[in-house]
Amino acid sequence: MKEFIIQDCTLLSRTSGVPPAINLRELRQRLANCKQDVLYHHFCETPLVPSFDNPDSRNDFAVWALLQLGDRVLAERLGIINPYIYTDLEELRELVLDILDERLSEVPFVPSCQNGGELFFTEAVTIVFDTGGRISSPEELPAAIEKMTNGSIYYHFMEARRRDPIGCDDFSAWLASFPDQEDWCRKLQKIDFAFFTLSELRNALVTILDRDKGGAS
Repeated sequence: MKEFIIQDCTLLSRTSGVPPAINLRELRQRLANCKQDVLYHHFCETPLVPSFDNPDSRNDFAVWALLQLGDRVLAERLGIINPYIYTDLEELRELVLDILDERLSEVPFVPSCQNGGELFFTEAVTIVFDTGGRISSPEELPAAIEKMTNGSIYYHFMEARRRDPIGCDDFSAWLASFPDQEDWCRKLQKIDFAFFTLSELRNALVTILDRDKGGAS
């Protein structure tokens, strides 16, 4: 069977060219026209951004709505979005726009941030590199995952869902090439990871896969 090649990654962030937003209406306008890469970065790549640390939400728009606009209702609506259930980012965009339109129709005035609280729209390029690590059998996978960096966990379990096979993590795709691994694959695919930190996700993966912990049956 083919060895699993352990990759790592880092983000190279850059400005998107989209003007910053200072209020809810501008946020709606910017998100209606920005590139999909901008949407993906602010929803899905936040776990890899060193400065991102908000336990209540995993996307930048919800955090900005709460901390800069002071709109807890909007923050909660944006914060519960799971972007990974959308294989088409345009569907995600439409959902976000619907939420923003609904909120604009509810508020008596357009919420705005103070000076210095603008939302800057960025995008990122994922730089991928080979760690030199290899996994030869499913039995080696739990211990290998336990030692992986956050970048490796992100690349193989989260970013992988944008690659073929769409919607599938690298671990499940690799395990599927071995006989009698269907149970592990199903359990991996059931992980509700959207609101995990990368450390929490690593622990969940190890717990499920480690035979000694009863992950496999």
